[in-house]
Amino acid sequence: MAVDGLGRPLALVLTGGNTNDCTQFTTLLGAIRVPRLDAGRPRTRPSHVIGDKGYSSKAIRTWLRQRNVAHTIPERADQITNRLRRGRSGGRPPSFDKQLYKRRNVVERCFNRLKQWRGIATRYDKTAECYQAAVTLASLLMWV
Repeated sequence: MAVDGLGRPLALVLTGGNTNDCTQFTTLLGAIRVPRLDAGRPRTRPSHVIGDKGYSSKAIRTWLRQRNVAHTIPERADQITNRLRRGRSGGRPPSFDKQLYKRRNVVERCFNRLKQWRGIATRYDKTAECYQAAVTLASLLMWV
């Protein structure tokens, strides 16, 4: 789920429970549509991405860099170890702003409020369409 700075959901991509989040990263960012206040087509590219360690991969960082999207994603411990083990050829560590990363709690709070809906937390719905509709309805009711 992509969430804006105020905690409002921007996009939702529904996958199976055994699917890793990082495999759906480009799909999720492709689903973002932020309407403009004035006339014009909606924004489809975020100005900044804040992700957890699950999104720390070379492929994701390269994809974001090619599209000039700033990002704040912490490095996983195994990546730090491998980079340090290689010495000078390991490259420099990616930039990381701790103060900006603290704003990620907006996303975690949004997930927490969604999980307060019992049907969403336990996934009572049989089909993906019904579950996605329940998440959309809960999101709308949270921010109205």
